[in-house]
Amino acid sequence: MTIDAAGAPEPTEPIRVLLADDQALLRSAFRVLVDSEPDMVVVGEAADGAEALALARATAPDVVLMDIRMPGTDGLAATRAITADPALDGVHVVMLTTFEVDDYVVQSLRAGACGFLGKGAEPDELLGAIRVAAAGDALLSPTATKGLIARFLAQGGDGTGDGAGGGGPSAARHAERLAPLTGREREVLALVAGGLTNDEIAERLTVSPLTVKTHVNRTMAKLRARDRAQLVVAAYETGLVRPGAD
Repeated sequence: MTIDAAGAPEPTEPIRVLLADDQALLRSAFRVLVDSEPDMVVVGEAADGAEALALARATAPDVVLMDIRMPGTDGLAATRAITADPALDGVHVVMLTTFEVDDYVVQSLRAGACGFLGKGAEPDELLGAIRVAAAGDALLSPTATKGLIARFLAQGGDGTGDGAGGGGPSAARHAERLAPLTGREREVLALVAGGLTNDEIAERLTVSPLTVKTHVNRTMAKLRARDRAQLVVAAYETGLVRPGAD
């Protein structure tokens, strides 16, 4: 590891990327693009979810570009298996979809994917997504987030049919889930769900970015969230944030 002029550490190891898609031509195109970057390297290619899981365990990638729809074990099942494996705790999965808002996106995020990207994305978008995912940040565009929320609510929030804003047992579960959070942590969670970065949250709350990072990390630990994408889902799932709220 080296130190830049500003005193911040710069990683010397490239981002390790695993490609999982049943279309060989698409995998080849992704490989050429990723391997052309000095800070990235493709460590493996998988044609289905089962192979992706096996390669993830064998190569320990930083980021997996995972197609949702594949024959046999699909991307959703593979993502769930990867994120459930303690040995793969540092692996970040980015789901690749034909459309930005996909029927399986909500399930993918719940399974632990850090975000999703349309297959029609520009090369720079794909490379940027890999870097964002490797840094542990959420990869949710505003358009995709709106679609995610709409589908989430249409499915009844947590799948019980009550919705995030309903009463009864579901509301009690949501309140219990948020109970460990301090008032400030709830405030930060709501701002994360609004798509703000740590710097933007720091400016909004008049605190340092480091303080915000501490709140985010503590909130992730308390909610058992792998990354910011799961924090977004949790915020809407519990009703802490509602679509259209200012």
